[in-house]
Amino acid sequence: MQTLPKERRYETLSYLPPLSDAQIAKQVQYILDQGYIPAVEFNETSEPTTFFWTLWKLPLFNAKSTQEVLSEVQGCRSQFGNCFIRVVGFDNVKQCQVLSFIVHKPGSSRY
Repeated sequence: MQTLPKERRYETLSYLPPLSDAQIAKQVQYILDQGYIPAVEFNETSEPTTFFWTLWKLPLFNAKSTQEVLSEVQGCRSQFGNCFIRVVGFDNVKQCQVLSFIVHKPGSSRY
């Protein structure tokens, strides 16, 4: 067993290599398939214990396709490209956020 090098980790999926656009789309599709409500959030830093994330527009209550969600990610990225951007999934039965993952890091050309 090998110890991972000490480096900054970011939320769900942070121990994996950066997700490709197709992998991000699959994760968003999973959110929709589970009946979770997707939302896009952004912040200058990803430190969850110190800062709150800002919601980009309203949660996407009526989103039916991954493209709807990814369009909002792209809109957020074009306006706040210097911020971390994440997609979250809310469970309307449990009334809480059940998953989140970062889709954009500052200085990155990824989705």
